[in-house]
Order: sequence, then C-alpha cells, then structure tokens
Amino acid sequence: MSTSPRQNLTHQLTHDLGIAIVKGVYPVGEGLPSEADLCIEYDVSRSSTREAVKMLSAKGLISSRPKQGIRVLPESNWNMFDTDVLKWILSSKPSLSLLKEFTQVRVALEPQAAALAAMNASDEQIASIAKALERMVEAEQGLDDPLEADIAFHTSILIASGNRFFVQLTEFISTALRVSIRYTNKIKGVPGADVQKHAEIYEAIKARNPQQTRAAVSMILEEALELIESKL
Repeated sequence: MSTSPRQNLTHQLTHDLGIAIVKGVYPVGEGLPSEADLCIEYDVSRSSTREAVKMLSAKGLISSRPKQGIRVLPESNWNMFDTDVLKWILSSKPSLSLLKEFTQVRVALEPQAAALAAMNASDEQIASIAKALERMVEAEQGLDDPLEADIAFHTSILIASGNRFFVQLTEFISTALRVSIRYTNKIKGVPGADVQKHAEIYEAIKARNPQQTRAAVSMILEEALELIESKL
C-alpha cells in the first residue's frame, strides 16, 4: 500500500520534530512554534502540520491546546513503547542507563516468553526459531547479518510464545535490540552473539522443557545486563 505525498510529508515532519524534541532543541515546558510558523519553517501544508502535531501528541511528546499553543512534555510522559519514540531516543541520545532499563525489561519478559514457547510453539514456529539459529551460524561465516539474525532469533521466540501481548512487543524489542546488541557485542569485542548459548535455548524449546528454556534465556540476559552495568 503506497502512501500519498501528503502522508509522506506528515511522517517526515513528525520525524523531524520528534528528533528535535528528543535532542532538546525545543526544551521541556517551552513552546514549539505555532502551526502557522511550522508550515513556513518546514515548508509543508497546514493540514500536514496539524496531522504531525496530532501524532506527536498521541506519542506523549507534546500537548496542544487552544490559547496555550504547543508545549513540550517531560520525558516521563513520552510513550517509550512507541517504536518511533524509541528510535528517536536511541538514534539521537542512546544512554547506557536507557540500555540498562531496556535490558531489565527483557529480563522480566523474555525468559517467561521462551518458557511459553517451549510449551505452546507449533512445529512451524519451532522451525522458524531453527531457521534464525541457522542464520546466526551463517553470520559467523560472513553469509548473513549477525545483528539481523540475532534479532530474528529473539523475536521468533516471542511469536512462538502464543501470548498476544508478547507477540505485540516484537517490534518494540527488535527496535531496541538494534542498539543494545551492537553495544554489548562491542564491549565483548565480538562481531556477533554466542551461537552456542542460543543453540541451548533452541534445544530446550524443541525438547519442550520450559524450566531449562527459562534458565538458558535468563543466563544470556543477566550476562548482557552485567556487561552494561560494568560500564556504568
């Protein structure tokens, strides 16, 4: 489905303003230029500007009220589960403390999701996890992208959990994994993940052993958390 030129302009303006807010170009509590001024500054129509303001309001970055104008809201209001917001933060000011908090979320969620996958995954879903693991092996030989293969492995487990909430978190998890995996691999001085440890997770899921699966996932996540904490 193709987007119209107006939708493209709206998305571009939303992106540009989102990045500017996250970078602190427009400080918290301060006003943004009026819709009329934004039209001139970014050379877009009034309707595109209005849509962009609505989108940023929905993401919790700004409030727009009559007579008060457009105000930047504190970071505590921002929707961190919104993948656009997360991308803007990670691309413009990724901090170790943010990566630590994200990894803590993974520690809370992923071992349980993996245990559910061991109990609920269909043969087809187990084959998807195996395929992602195969990609990780190929990435070690330079035949695939190590980061993409690693992300595919973790997201295929979330999908295999059969829990609709975990499934909906796949985009959020993969967005933040792009930054955190790259970072932890850099600390370890390796280009890709530990394939053997990921193979143990896969084998435990395939064997339908939820306890073993949970323990194997917890181990690699605790290790990632320790790595990040060691640099804080």
